[in-house]
Amino acid sequence: MNEQRLSVRLDRVAAHVPAGARLADIGSDHGYLLVALMNRGVIAAAVAGEVALTPFHSAQRTVRENGLSQRITVRLANGLAAIEPGDGITAISLCGMGGETIRDILDSGKAHLSGEERLILQPNGGEQPLRKWLMENGYRILCEEVLRENRFDYEIIVAERIGPAMYSAEELYFGPLQLQERSSAFLAKWQRILRLKQQTLTNFARARKAVPEEKVQEVAQQARWISELLAPGGERR
Repeated sequence: MNEQRLSVRLDRVAAHVPAGARLADIGSDHGYLLVALMNRGVIAAAVAGEVALTPFHSAQRTVRENGLSQRITVRLANGLAAIEPGDGITAISLCGMGGETIRDILDSGKAHLSGEERLILQPNGGEQPLRKWLMENGYRILCEEVLRENRFDYEIIVAERIGPAMYSAEELYFGPLQLQERSSAFLAKWQRILRLKQQTLTNFARARKAVPEEKVQEVAQQARWISELLAPGGERR
């Protein structure tokens, strides 16, 4: 993967960035996403935010080598603190982190959000607590996508603050739009997860140390939800 050829995961993230956006990519790593979007003529300006020195220097190098230092600003900052008022940011991407980490970055950086930005989020797990934060902070999920790359399942969640939305516990778990669309990638992901949940329940039953009943019930509930989802002719929620 490089700035000319993105991974499938980042290419799908790129597809959700509006034309002409001023994009802040938080946790930009090498800066490949921003450079690719700029070279494609999709975005007008960009900020790459990195909290660690090594990826910060990597992003600086990628931007410099592509002659984009005037259009992409690379900042060493913690989370959304990379965004300054004069940037006029209209979209924010956070990719390749756990959903809880993305949630915490958004929550601690609320002061840097105008509420007008499109959030393009690609969590590595932890989608449920991330969706819960979006719902509780007035964001509506506009698009969801599941993809598989290198034997890993990834989800992309796109949200904007365009009016409150209330999601059920199952919608927060699976994704409200995923439940409606039920793509083949989505169903295949949950088939794999169901096998893991069933194995976990078996391990709980065999465990020499008692597993807290609350934990057993939580996993059992999730396994029931997934089984209902995958049942032939199962109800489309």
